[in-house]
Amino acid sequence: MNTDLQQLHPYPFEKLAELKGGITPPAHLAHIALSIGEPKHEPPEFVLQTFADNLGRFANYPATKGLPELRQAISQWANKRFQLSSGLCAETQVLPVNGTREALFAFAQAVVNRQTANPLVVSPNPFYQIYEGAALLAGAKPHFLNCTADNQFIPDFAAVPASIWRDCQLLYVCTPGNPTGAVISTEQFQQLIELADRYDFVIASDECYSELYQDENAPPPGLLQAASAMGRHDFARCVVFHSLSKRSNLPGLRSGFVAGDADILKKFLQYRTYHGCAMSVPNQLASIAAWQDESHVLANRDAYRAKFKAVLKELGGCLDVSCPEAGFYLWPKLPISGEAFAQKLFAEHNVTVLPGAYLSRQANGLNPGENYVRMALVATEAECIEAARRIRTCVESL
Repeated sequence: MNTDLQQLHPYPFEKLAELKGGITPPAHLAHIALSIGEPKHEPPEFVLQTFADNLGRFANYPATKGLPELRQAISQWANKRFQLSSGLCAETQVLPVNGTREALFAFAQAVVNRQTANPLVVSPNPFYQIYEGAALLAGAKPHFLNCTADNQFIPDFAAVPASIWRDCQLLYVCTPGNPTGAVISTEQFQQLIELADRYDFVIASDECYSELYQDENAPPPGLLQAASAMGRHDFARCVVFHSLSKRSNLPGLRSGFVAGDADILKKFLQYRTYHGCAMSVPNQLASIAAWQDESHVLANRDAYRAKFKAVLKELGGCLDVSCPEAGFYLWPKLPISGEAFAQKLFAEHNVTVLPGAYLSRQANGLNPGENYVRMALVATEAECIEAARRIRTCVESL
């Protein structure tokens, strides 16, 4: 067996199940799950219908590169959304993938050169655990950059030692951030591009929450947008990851895309051709329908805004928490450890949240998730409000 498998940490939800093990919550209270970031809003009916209308296409082997029509639909969406003046080339700069989770993991396997002395994969802390697992199984060492309230939950890239950048082969960033909702600015992206040029590493920008934001007039910028503004239309060393899971409430469709540097994507496609991960044709046709429509995305954002407003009203004054710029998570700071709070909340109020320490690692003497929990506002508005009321009662009992 691959000995690198021994380095993998249990997934956060395995730890959560163990934390809740043996606890019997109050039977008179319905369980409310705020732990898993699985969208619960209704998927767009027209997308489901497109899928149903094309079930016969399961008779066709799909190409790993995807249908030209899908790559074109993705290119058109990205060009408009991120104001890409020169445009993404649908033929060479776009690659459909089976959700960003699969692609984020596979990308490190294709990019990292394990023959070098000390390959590093740098990522934010807290982070999406796929980044860490991808680094370890690619033969690299993860290096974490703490995201705290002091740096507005965005790593201080300027403070990273040159020795780290010299060994860095791949930098994962997540914007809007999971779990903090923090958004990397265009200027910060451009700083990263300059660092990538200087030290020759690849930037992988996980932007799967980019379409869930508070201010309709200020959508989060993207890495390719920042590169384009610099006149970098080849997007050298820049690759972005997008998904329909959150944008369109289609987590089970497993549909997303990777876009950016054509030279990198050419090699990534070669890797994926052997990996056996082509998206089925019905999925691709349904995805085209989703990428070509914005009305359902607007309605989705409105629904999340309503939940944030209602929940924060209920929690007002009892927790150190504020509305994030984007995403669908709350990241409240607690007076006790996140583990202790999550256990108490489940035991006494039958609400499940995820301890922040399960999403982070000890780095520079600090686990930045220790006194936090992640709350995913994915349940119905009524359930989220009820959960907030129970959370308030739990906090007031501390």
